[in-house]
Amino acid sequence: MSAADVLTDPDALLTPAEVAALFRVTPKTITRWAEAGKLPAIRTLGGHRRFPAGGVLNVYADMHAGAGKRRS
Repeated sequence: MSAADVLTDPDALLTPAEVAALFRVTPKTITRWAEAGKLPAIRTLGGHRRFPAGGVLNVYADMHAGAGKRRS
């Protein structure tokens, strides 16, 4: 599955590294955001975090929509 496929499938689960690349932050920042409730996350049976692509894209859109308003 390519990166474009993952981002167009809202049910896809992304790793912290994939989400970090989208937001241009570190994976540790993504973990902090998940702990703070800023990003929706689930835990695998092994305890790893995965992020639903649909939720991540919603947060991304909200963050960038707000950034555009502040600059005006």
